[in-house]
Amino acid sequence: MNSKRAIVVAVFIFLPVFWFTAAFGAEDKANWPHWRGPNDNGSTSQGSYPVTWDANTVLWKAPLPGKGCSTPVVWDRRIFLTAPVNGQDAALAFDWDGKGLWQTTLGNEKPGKSKLSSGCNSSPVTDGVSVFAFFNSGTLAALDFEGKVCWQTNIVAAFGPENMYWDRGTSPVLTEKAVVIARMHHGESWLASFDKTSGHLNWKVPRNFQTPEEMDNVYTTPLVIREQGKEAVVAWGADHVTAHAAVDCRLLWSCGDFNPRSIAHYPSAASPVVAAGFLIVPCHEAMRGPVAIKLGGTGDVTATHKVWSRQKTSESVPSPAVYNGRLYILGDRGEVECLDPATGRSWRQGALPRGDGYYASPIIADGKMYAARGDGVVFVAQVEDKFEVLAENQMGEQVIASPVAVSNRLFIRGECHLFCIAENLARQ
Repeated sequence: MNSKRAIVVAVFIFLPVFWFTAAFGAEDKANWPHWRGPNDNGSTSQGSYPVTWDANTVLWKAPLPGKGCSTPVVWDRRIFLTAPVNGQDAALAFDWDGKGLWQTTLGNEKPGKSKLSSGCNSSPVTDGVSVFAFFNSGTLAALDFEGKVCWQTNIVAAFGPENMYWDRGTSPVLTEKAVVIARMHHGESWLASFDKTSGHLNWKVPRNFQTPEEMDNVYTTPLVIREQGKEAVVAWGADHVTAHAAVDCRLLWSCGDFNPRSIAHYPSAASPVVAAGFLIVPCHEAMRGPVAIKLGGTGDVTATHKVWSRQKTSESVPSPAVYNGRLYILGDRGEVECLDPATGRSWRQGALPRGDGYYASPIIADGKMYAARGDGVVFVAQVEDKFEVLAENQMGEQVIASPVAVSNRLFIRGECHLFCIAENLARQ
């Protein structure tokens, strides 16, 4: 594979996404419990957020103990993230003013293979009771809000090493009673459910498909949705989408034929999102482009439930966002497209400056898109009524993690610092 493709694939690891189940109730306006926000769609309809700033005019910035690429999560004005501490995997907590509350180490770090990655690629997730973290080393752990380890296991020790070109990128997701992780690589692939309270294995279901070279390496995060009134776990990768009953891993439906030309070396990186009753599957333009699948099917829905696809729409690394009923796609070269999720119709197009490439997934808040470029420039663009780049904000360090918007504050996780930005620098 060429060097450009190698760099792009290397950063797939940073881009997990999942749709948080309605089982946890209505959107909590003051929380961002997983990396794609309260509704797992990369957006929030609440709050007012700044347009211009730089690394020296932020509300606060907190130094981080090591390089990590995971996106922070927020619950009840506490910020949680992962980072290596003296060569150890660790979970960290900060208060609303940027004061460090605790650091809990969880075993030896396994550093990333790429200079863009680390041992802390997967983003944590919280249900308001515990924080769940997953690491490149294979460690999966649950901690309480005071940093005490509730339980800990190691996936590599239990099930053997992964066989991937690059590093693990998938993040854990939560159902009502379990934490679910995916391992999809060249070898025995599966989804597994662990009890949230005890860490005991509930179920583990194989997910093996024959694919062209490297297409069985998957960096996406599962999505928790509701099918027929019950929780289901959706997984995208290895040229297939599968949906499993959350309670017992039973296969509900599957969909294939995403790679009809058997293209190699374009493994799945961007994660799916639900919009207007459809599962929007991010798929590279070299294959079918993004594909919409109507939810509610049973069995093999390949021939019956694909509603539209757009092969000319560029999508590779960043995961899509949904805001006010429209789908927003950011290409890894900065292309932006707004689509009708029900029809695939393009509402408008635009572009951010290309530069160093886009590895973080965008968010949309207050009608504006916030998109971090790899070299540490965070762009703000008006996207609702028209597309217009409003600002280029220099963070002064590499940014791979996705932005977070909660309670009128933006949180940007850089290579060396966690930044908090607020409009008018007011302490809100």
